[in-house]
Amino acid sequence: MADRVIETSGLDKRFGRVQALDGLDLVVEQGAVHGFLGPNGAGKSTTIRVLLGMLRASGGEARVLGMDPWRDAVAIHRRAAYVPGDVTLWPGLTGGEAIDTITRLRGHRAPASDRARLIEAFDLDPRRRSKTYSKGNRQKIALIAAFASEADLYILDEPTSGLDPLMESVFQAEIRRVADRGATVLLSSHILSEVERLCSTVSIIRDGRIVEAGTLEQLRHLHHTVVAYRGPAPEGLPLADVSVDGEHVRASVAAEHMPEVLRWLGDRGAQAVTLTPPSLEELFLRHYGDEARVDSARAERAKGQRHADETGLADGPDADGSEAADAPAVAPSSADVDDVHGRHAR
Repeated sequence: MADRVIETSGLDKRFGRVQALDGLDLVVEQGAVHGFLGPNGAGKSTTIRVLLGMLRASGGEARVLGMDPWRDAVAIHRRAAYVPGDVTLWPGLTGGEAIDTITRLRGHRAPASDRARLIEAFDLDPRRRSKTYSKGNRQKIALIAAFASEADLYILDEPTSGLDPLMESVFQAEIRRVADRGATVLLSSHILSEVERLCSTVSIIRDGRIVEAGTLEQLRHLHHTVVAYRGPAPEGLPLADVSVDGEHVRASVAAEHMPEVLRWLGDRGAQAVTLTPPSLEELFLRHYGDEARVDSARAERAKGQRHADETGLADGPDADGSEAADAPAVAPSSADVDDVHGRHAR
């Protein structure tokens, strides 16, 4: 079995009376691009902050790169690159200075050639002050700092939030590049299409618990496959959602009944047989239903506004109405790294 880069067992986190994580069991294998799926409020960000030693778990166990996240947080940060979904920067630094500061605080080595390549790929002007950047450009800073490093583990929490849609292909190419060299990626997202394109394995979180986990192929086999064919109406078969229109038949088949159904179709000379496994969206909706549809609609609306946010902002307010110049002097994860270093120094 491959080494487990991330493993939690019965992980709990409480904030007063609120149970944010409730016995969460998460496994991410070495070299995987692992999708961590759930709508806002499901516990994704809380899990990530526990894994990075920014929050202390209330119970259970967690190991990251073979280390305890709370006790060994500094060592973990030196081997991991983290991108949050809401990036804030030091307002007085230029973009280039912010990238250098983030990588230096993490203790990462960032070759100048990689830094320059990423700045060009993400179409960033590194000479501008951070306070003038839009949300999308601040996100680019965090992504460039992460991908310029040679980390063993990339923990990305809604990393394309606010990113121009034109840049998403660049992001996906970088994910594939770091995966090709053997790095592990935990990609937290509620954008199902993004996860389906990039991830080899997936965990779905609901109310602080993992409710489904495995490869996409494994998860699809756990659920119904849609079979369509031209031929006789089915009789005595374990099917669901049967639709018959003349000779055209469509129905859902559970994985364990598929051999029986295929034999029946073959014996009766069925034609134009197609099998369609469930999409990741369909798997997700089995757990979240209308809640996921609302979250997905919000994501699509935000995605449609990103290009305007990216190109229409200079020194004015962000698209969300806040002023970039008033952002706290905190870099993505650098403040968290500072906090981790300070906590362990005391």
